[in-house]
Amino acid sequence: MLLIIDYGVGNLGSICNMFKKVGASPVVSAKVDDVRAADRLVLPGVGAFDSVMTQFRQSGIEQVVTEKALVERVPVLGICVGMQMLGLGSEEGSEPGLGWLDARCERFRKDVPGLRVPHMGWNRVRAKKPSLLTRTLPEDARFYFVHSYHMVCRDPADELLVTNHGSEIVAAVQRENIYGVQFHPEKSHRFGMELFRQFMTV
Repeated sequence: MLLIIDYGVGNLGSICNMFKKVGASPVVSAKVDDVRAADRLVLPGVGAFDSVMTQFRQSGIEQVVTEKALVERVPVLGICVGMQMLGLGSEEGSEPGLGWLDARCERFRKDVPGLRVPHMGWNRVRAKKPSLLTRTLPEDARFYFVHSYHMVCRDPADELLVTNHGSEIVAAVQRENIYGVQFHPEKSHRFGMELFRQFMTV
């Protein structure tokens, strides 16, 4: 079962509809029993980091989601702030992240002339390593971004895709069964559909 975790944050309807377009039958829920039954998890997130982490922890499912990811090793896909949650924390707030990746989120530098913050719009991405999640993406793959903070990985091996906004930044991460994308696949048309399609096969 593909479970889109509903803890009150994220584009749940859009994500659900995009997965349906690629033939999946997603369930949207925050029930512990549904998390335990899932063989794939999607962790959405939109908004300020501290608010998102607080709502997730208040949902009461952090422990079971962590067990699914780190013990059962089911595929997990974090989207936007859902990707930022995978790391240790963010300059945007003081709440700790999940800590599944050795990474932190930093605000785009304000001293770069002409750099727009938030970063909003379409960007091409480049692969840093091979992955089942991205293996069918064409070289011209573009995704839609909306963010003011970007992830900095202490271990470059966790970097899956990069893009440019003022400098090279991480657009997607992977550590074994844990995936995260800074962009919004649900708003990225055929490229987003292809990424969701591949997530159902990893």
